[in-house]
Order: sequence, then C-alpha cells, then structure tokens
Amino acid sequence: MAKTVAHRSQDLRRYLLPEVAATLSNLELIARLVVEGFMTGLHKSPYHGFSIEFSQHRPYMAGDSLRFVDWKVYGRTDRFYIKQFEEETNLRSYLLLDTSASMQYGSGQVKKSDYAAFLTAALAYLFIKQRDAAGLVLFDDQVREILPPRSVPSYLSHILHAIGQAEFGKDTQINRVLHQVAERLKRRGLIVLISDLMDEPEKVLAGLKHFRHDKHEVLVFHIMDRSEADFAFGGEIQFEDLESGERVKTQPRYIRGAYREQIQKFMNYYKLNFSNNRIDYQLLFTDTPFDVAINEYLLKRKRLY
Repeated sequence: MAKTVAHRSQDLRRYLLPEVAATLSNLELIARLVVEGFMTGLHKSPYHGFSIEFSQHRPYMAGDSLRFVDWKVYGRTDRFYIKQFEEETNLRSYLLLDTSASMQYGSGQVKKSDYAAFLTAALAYLFIKQRDAAGLVLFDDQVREILPPRSVPSYLSHILHAIGQAEFGKDTQINRVLHQVAERLKRRGLIVLISDLMDEPEKVLAGLKHFRHDKHEVLVFHIMDRSEADFAFGGEIQFEDLESGERVKTQPRYIRGAYREQIQKFMNYYKLNFSNNRIDYQLLFTDTPFDVAINEYLLKRKRLY
C-alpha cells in the first residue's frame, strides 16, 4: 500500500508543473490537481500553517483518504491511524487577475495569461477548501467583473467560470483599477494581485499603497516569461506591442545589454518598494512550479494569525 500511495503522490505532484497542467482543458480539474499535488508534499515542506492544524488520531476506516494516514504511527504499531484536524479562523481574500493584452505573451509552452489563470483558479480552490471567503476581480484598463468574497463550496464554480470566460485584449491601467477596487471594499482582507505589472511602477505602487492605507494585507504575484528577462533572441526580429500594436524591427544582440539593465531596474523597483511598504512580493516565471506561489500564500496567511 505504501508504494501505491507514493506513486500516486508523485503523479499528483506532476501537476505543479505549468506545462503539465496546461495539457488539461478543464479549469476546475487543473485547480484541484494543483492543490492536491501540493498537499501530497506538505509533509516535506518547511512551510507549516496550512488551513488546518493537527488535533488528534483516530483509527483508519474504509473510505478514508490515504493522504491523512500517519505512516510513522503505522511503522511503530503496524496499524493505520488517520490524522484529524481542526479548522483555523476564516479569511476574506480578493483575487485580482490582470486580463490585459500583455498577459497574452508567451515564448514557451505556457503563456502568462494561462499561468495566471491556472494560479488564480488553484488559489480560489484552496481558499474555499480552507473555508475562507474567496472573491475575484478581472481587470485590464478598467474593472471588467467583480465577484464578492464567499466561502460556500458551490461558489467556486462561479469563480472558475468567470476566469475561464475572461477575455484578454485591452490596455493596462493597473493604478486606476486598484484605486477603484480599494474604494469599493468595505471590509479588510487579503488582496492577491496576479499580474505582469506592465505599467508605470510608481503608479502601481501608489495603487497598492491605497490598500495598505485601508489596512488590507497585500500579496503580489509578478508573472513574467523568461524571455522578458533574459532577452535571449537571435537574428533580426520584429517585436510587436500587444497593447498598442506598435511594431519595431531590430537585431536583439545590439540592445540586449541595455534591455537587461532596464528590466532588472524594473524588477528591483518592485522588490524594494513593496518590501518597504509591507507588500509581499513573489516573482514567478511561467515555468515556475505552482507550489512556489502556494507556499508564499501560506506563509502570508500564517503571519496573519
């Protein structure tokens, strides 16, 4: 039985890889497999404080999930016992998903928009599984849809449907959108921004500081494609701005050094200024396994309680 459980655990954890998750077409299935893949590795993780705390053991009964079997106890007693847990305090979370045109870029198997959608879906699944209230905001140059936070299991399908039906293809106005959303929120909670942050950094920071001023906690997942950072293109290439449509033809080797310097300043600005304003920040490339983001969220949640 132990070998079977280990094989299933390894199989589930494959879905933490974005390119594997992308082979599935059902967003709810992706969300569930990503979260379950993460949970199978919790016992190896240095990040404690998942939504539930260990309470006590009880004997294994037919139909119980094998992932809660305490194998150390089995090794000592040759009997199967299940770990029972007790729930923590609920949290209100708002997932802000950037659906602007720049999110449609991708040089590999997974576009930024796909990665962001998978991550948002997995976090919504995780929130509601924890009995936390999950809400969703879709935006580009303006707010396109708002689903207020709720914790009932049936609400997940509404969130996933909205993510799945989101249209990517407008300009970015993150600053204006953040201020609009902040004005509408009457109760404090956790703001989770999922975006490539392709806007003026000073304005993005100003929008997020509005949330902090209103006593919200803020967590930012900065989504980027590897090629946006290393600019490892060759030959002569025509680049097109996905938002403005402007095109420029150039040979990357002549501008690579200057480009990398500017993009590093761009990322460093966010990292430094978010830290100075108590805004949690995690840079995620589209080939980064999803457990990095989930771990970051759990660390944030643990600090709140």
